[in-house]
Amino acid sequence: MKASAEAIPSARTAEFSQASGEQIPARLRPPLKWAGGKRWLVPHVLVLWRPHSRRRLVEPFCGGLAVTFGLMPKQALLNDINPHVLNFYRWLKRGLTISLPMANDERLYYRHRERFNRLLEQGKGDGAEAAGLFYYLNRTGYNGLCRFNSKGLFNVPFGRYSRITYIRDFTAYQALFANWQLIQTDFEAIPLEREDFIYADPPYDVEFRHYSKQGFSWEGQVRAARWLARHDGPVVLSNQATDRIVELYESLGFNLKYLEAPRLINCTGDRTPAREVLATRNLQAAL
Repeated sequence: MKASAEAIPSARTAEFSQASGEQIPARLRPPLKWAGGKRWLVPHVLVLWRPHSRRRLVEPFCGGLAVTFGLMPKQALLNDINPHVLNFYRWLKRGLTISLPMANDERLYYRHRERFNRLLEQGKGDGAEAAGLFYYLNRTGYNGLCRFNSKGLFNVPFGRYSRITYIRDFTAYQALFANWQLIQTDFEAIPLEREDFIYADPPYDVEFRHYSKQGFSWEGQVRAARWLARHDGPVVLSNQATDRIVELYESLGFNLKYLEAPRLINCTGDRTPAREVLATRNLQAAL
């Protein structure tokens, strides 16, 4: 594929607004593409969040951060089991700038993928270079997939985009991330507070679940559901509405609402909306 001209914008172009005496970037979008991203779900969650916006938002499976960016909490605790996602966000918090070549070019993509995996094998996956490579691979790889093999190596193939816009200067994100805490742990080890508002979007209950080296099994789904049910504060959960997911959350006393989600990835080209469940608990607690 012929490479398109490289775009080199800066996140500094974002507008800024005053909030609580701080400069907070407005209209910044989540910087990563994300398979199964929840930007479409933000209006549904925002209605539930607004009465509780004084609380800390907790995302135990933060992924592409579409919902967090949509809600714009003053304080957030963001967790993910994938160390490369968290490394990228930690470098955003420091003021990441990327100097490596970035273009919608297949040869360059596989060269950068090889370099990224070499860094992982050498135990150097927490540096700025790895963060920049992860961003490039995410923007250029197939449909925003984040997939690793059993050895923990990134194996997403080259994408098929006609044009890609890349950001090199992410310093405008620093103010946004200033009061957002980033951690990488098993969700049951997250240091929750009683008043926290949890929005959880665990990996879908589907065959593909190699989002991290460890994967995510049905046992993980059950463990996550029971953990969420134990929280005293407001909880909102989204997942694909498979029969066993519906049965699981109904059995734990969640209120269920069904939505038609856009089908963003399908190898057959089927664009039929997918059925999604929005499960909630304790939304009236201490309003």
